[in-house]
Amino acid sequence: MSSYRITGETGEWEIVVGLEVHAQIVSRSKLFSGASAEYGAEPNTHVSLIDAGFPGMLPTLNEECVAQAVRTGLGLKAKINLFSRFDRKNYFYADLPTGYQISQFAHPIVGEGVVETELPDGSTGRVGITRLHMEQDAGKSLHDQDPTRSFIDLNRAGVALMEIVSEPDIRSPEEAGAYLRKLRQILRYLGTCDGNMEEGSMRADVNVSVRKPGEEGFRTRCEIKNVNSIRFVMQAIEVEAQRQVEIWEAGGTVDQETRLFDHAKAETRSLRNKEDAHDYRYFPDPDLLPLVLKQEWVNELKAALPELPEEKRARLEREYGVTRYESGVLAAEQAVADFYEEVARDADARLATNWMLGDFFAALNRTGRSIEDSPVSAKGLRELLGLISDSTINGKIAKEVLEDMVETGESASAIVDRKGLRQVTDTGAIEKAIADILAANADKVAEYKGGKEKLFGFFVGQTMKAMKGKANPAMVNELLKKLLAG
Repeated sequence: MSSYRITGETGEWEIVVGLEVHAQIVSRSKLFSGASAEYGAEPNTHVSLIDAGFPGMLPTLNEECVAQAVRTGLGLKAKINLFSRFDRKNYFYADLPTGYQISQFAHPIVGEGVVETELPDGSTGRVGITRLHMEQDAGKSLHDQDPTRSFIDLNRAGVALMEIVSEPDIRSPEEAGAYLRKLRQILRYLGTCDGNMEEGSMRADVNVSVRKPGEEGFRTRCEIKNVNSIRFVMQAIEVEAQRQVEIWEAGGTVDQETRLFDHAKAETRSLRNKEDAHDYRYFPDPDLLPLVLKQEWVNELKAALPELPEEKRARLEREYGVTRYESGVLAAEQAVADFYEEVARDADARLATNWMLGDFFAALNRTGRSIEDSPVSAKGLRELLGLISDSTINGKIAKEVLEDMVETGESASAIVDRKGLRQVTDTGAIEKAIADILAANADKVAEYKGGKEKLFGFFVGQTMKAMKGKANPAMVNELLKKLLAG
């Protein structure tokens, strides 16, 4: 349980938060038409007569969207409802040409589930899922294209969404962030939503209320609409909770309403009074039959689910000996986990982990690359680690080789050959270099033998420098001890 509290003039307050996440379903076409659901096209080029609300047009349910919703429900460990139904949610928006949204209300396709969260401090939590229902998106009003007119882009009209509604289980901004990150991770692993909040394919309505610690029941909540980044969700919760505390402590009453978060001014502003369900005049869509699923079909989808994040973490820890923290980083994205396994499969797993989380990720950050467009392939990194394991190069030289690989795209072995970086394991050559160092530093040798053992590192460094970093470090240490003892 989170200990997050807001301290007001009357003492401490706790926050109560529930999230409604709209996640765009990955599908080639829209929920009820064959128009493309691709993002970024010219305005009004992905619009069918159904999306434009022409009279007499009948919607046809996209089976793949249904499958994606079921996969998501299974990934959230939720109940799959074999019977669900589409309703009309009636309201007016300029970019909603039908005057209603086809959604699910009384009978959603997915029931209760749970998302397990992990906070940065290592503590864990559980956030309940109330429901997941499918619905179609609206279009987009464009108010900044002309000084006197507004325009409508219907490309998004009819795009399939999953609305994932959580229980009011969240008690801190950090927990809200952890929940959203985990939810996005699950959706991406399942391939049911790309989780791209910048493009609007995942956005959240944030329901916030406050109460005194130990108080039973909930006070009035406000909904902050369409927040499109995890950071903004966390900030909006802080700002809105503080606003409500100040109202209650001043003797006022919080009105139930829908609000907008202005991150530049760090404030929420009223948009409208919060509607209740009856205001939308829900009724079953007469153009769509109830959706009835067969348990056998759900079972087939479940059997074909990919390995989910928690399962992958457990397997990485078991098979490769990584720590809990390391598995969290490596399994954060499917592509990262796949890359790691490609590197570690035939290599020293500990070496692979250290290099992935250290120098390799540092190189990606420095060059602004992601794992998908990495300048070094998994095969290339595995080859580099192989050169370390078979003593062709040492770790220090390997860092230089990796830098070169990032810059040139050459293979590790080609760089080692071109630059003459193969490790020196010739005992005679190393002994000669050590002997020269000891002869040139007779005073320090005397100090070492007099008890100043920290000088051992100095002799190692001088030897490695004399051999241009190519000497085998283990042999240098061994031979140095032998010669200093002589």
